[in-house]
Amino acid sequence: MSKGNTFENELLLHVFNNADIPLIGDAAGLQNSAAAGSLYVSLHTADPGEAGDQTTSEVTYGSYARQAVARASGAGGWNVSGNAVNNVDAVTFPLGTSGSVVNATYFAVGTASSGAGKILYSGAITSPGAGIPTGNSIQPILSATTGVVITED
Repeated sequence: MSKGNTFENELLLHVFNNADIPLIGDAAGLQNSAAAGSLYVSLHTADPGEAGDQTTSEVTYGSYARQAVARASGAGGWNVSGNAVNNVDAVTFPLGTSGSVVNATYFAVGTASSGAGKILYSGAITSPGAGIPTGNSIQPILSATTGVVITED
């Protein structure tokens, strides 16, 4: 079973841009949050899977931290269009202060800045190639518009 294209786009707008979804429940619909907050992007060495949380296969290098991206459209947030979402600006992780070089091959977008947060979406890092390196003296970056790409279909 699948969702209609209009609802898929509205769902992404609600989650990533804090937009209302009209006509869910009543005419006012599913309302936005008074304080939109942020979503947290994490890096993973393997697919965290549908049963995983934000710590599942998460990279571990000295100074690593999940990165907050505002639940908003435009600079510092997310672009939602045609049932797809991507980060508007590069998501830049801290420069590694220790740890072996390991490729992050998956990303996740979740609800927590640390700990076993809920994964909302996850996917393979496709640019560039087979993931991005992490570890000592490396600063991982998920590029703008191609780093985090999520499709609702």
